[in-house]
Amino acid sequence: ADVFAEINDWWRKNQQEGKASVLFAYALGKAQRVLAGIDPTSGPIYVHGAVHAMNQAYAASGVALPPAEYAGDAGSKQDWSQALIVAPPSAQGTPWLRRFGRVSLAFASGWMRVRGQRRRRSVDRGFVLSDHVDWPSLLDVVAATGAERVLVTHGYTATVARWLREQGLDAYALDTHFAGEQGEE
Repeated sequence: ADVFAEINDWWRKNQQEGKASVLFAYALGKAQRVLAGIDPTSGPIYVHGAVHAMNQAYAASGVALPPAEYAGDAGSKQDWSQALIVAPPSAQGTPWLRRFGRVSLAFASGWMRVRGQRRRRSVDRGFVLSDHVDWPSLLDVVAATGAERVLVTHGYTATVARWLREQGLDAYALDTHFAGEQGEE
């Protein structure tokens, strides 16, 4: 089944039970992929401040996403029971979550494919959503973009950059210092 259909079904089930749907997804990339894939007509969509900041950067770059309100702007009497709230994993277990009342927690990551991850993450649902591709697909994507310069930021960066240079591209490994970069998706 399509992962976004699964997320939409989970959201609707929670609405029927009067629970807010809190979906953890990494603030840069994964959260925007979730927002682009879900049915925005299902109910109100809110985001954590970290996701909101990334959404603003996407918008400034011309990327359209469904409307998602910054959760911090909602009033204290807000009814969250129909809402989907997208937040980074770092928000789990923090006082920030209390404002939503009764919640169902979920996590969207390729790590949800690994047995036991949902339980270890203490979430009700896990949605397998991976941004990782196999080698041939990665090379197809690079070729399809027509890019002449490629900055590799995740995974086996030196190996990929070297191979791309051997193919005639201007490619380099770019060190990043984002939390969770190693071993997380």
